[in-house]
Amino acid sequence: MIIKEDIKRMFQIKNIRKDFPILEREVNGKQLVYLDNAATSQTPKQVIDVIVDYYTSYNSNIHRGVHALSQEATDKYEEARTKIQNHFNAKKKHEIIFTSGTTHGINIISSGFSQILKEKDEVIVSALEHHSNIVPWQMLCEKTGAILKVIPMNQEGELVVDQYDKLLSEKTKLVFVNHVSNALGTINPIKTIIDKAHHVGAAVLVDGAQACPHIKPDVQELGVDFYVASAHKIYGPTGVGVLYGKEKWLNMLPPYQGGGEMIATVSFEKTTYATLPHKFEAGTPNICGGIAFGAAIDYINNIGFKTIENYEIELLQYATKELLEIEGLTIYGEAKNKTSVISFNLKGIHPYDVGTLLDKMGIAVRTGHHCAQPIMDYYKIPGTIRASFSFYNTKEEIDALVSGVKKAKLMLS
Repeated sequence: MIIKEDIKRMFQIKNIRKDFPILEREVNGKQLVYLDNAATSQTPKQVIDVIVDYYTSYNSNIHRGVHALSQEATDKYEEARTKIQNHFNAKKKHEIIFTSGTTHGINIISSGFSQILKEKDEVIVSALEHHSNIVPWQMLCEKTGAILKVIPMNQEGELVVDQYDKLLSEKTKLVFVNHVSNALGTINPIKTIIDKAHHVGAAVLVDGAQACPHIKPDVQELGVDFYVASAHKIYGPTGVGVLYGKEKWLNMLPPYQGGGEMIATVSFEKTTYATLPHKFEAGTPNICGGIAFGAAIDYINNIGFKTIENYEIELLQYATKELLEIEGLTIYGEAKNKTSVISFNLKGIHPYDVGTLLDKMGIAVRTGHHCAQPIMDYYKIPGTIRASFSFYNTKEEIDALVSGVKKAKLMLS
């Protein structure tokens, strides 16, 4: 029996889907079923309109001109910074640094700490990290002589926190962990991880790229030292992201790049650096991207994160139940606390082959190691088929996925 709340929900999702023009297109003659949201989310027309408006109405460089277009662009860019500050609940506006994405933000901090770490200092990452939150720290350790340690994971795809306790010591200077695993959907206990790190005097960077579409982080409540994210995971454009950093740390770290915008004074004898946030924003930024990022933040807040969470949990539970009814299908990552990501394989069938056949049916999923090879090595598999859901997906689309996987199994067995 369909109740009134179900009808209301169906109507809301139908209206939301109208905001995303790409969902109307066909792929290989089939209606697109987009289930690759963990790689990048789609962009609503409200954000697309902001991008078009920028280039048709006030395209200009910022912070440098007295003419009207430059002032208008500057105002809107800084308004977007304020929106992002409020969204993440940063204490101060200049603690929000615009970047080209999560990887850029991580590398800013890695580069800065290369001037601070000493030989035999220790840094900790987790076994659930994306390569972007592994490789920069390996490079940092090679450069400084610091030692990299790893929080292990268990079969369910959860971090083994009691082993983390054993890794921490007075030698620990930095801890890096993602808020949500991009490969498995696991939500990590980052508040606990942060508190334990601070107890030994270590700083913490959290990779929030996968969390931000599902969770509204409060950086002050978490007490995190650095938090990074990308707009394209949060219904915004590619090529722009955010680095939040506590003021004391951002003031302590040296600039990442030299050039225009990040200077106070320049002479051939000496250069002095600009104050925050410009110290870390050398060169002409992605102005349109930053403004559109602010529009994307407005869009998801208008929907509401509680609404998003409740609906995506419903999708996750439904998809999990339906997929597990397929004989020979294994789901990797069954953490008690996870977001709407399902990584799975069919016994004896390579994930790439399944993904290719699903594409022929108009169903977009991701296959491979998802830039998380240590996770795949742990499970002794080459990769997975990953279906990741958003608030604009439907149970009918999940039914299409399940039907497609069954067809792929018959064709490939």
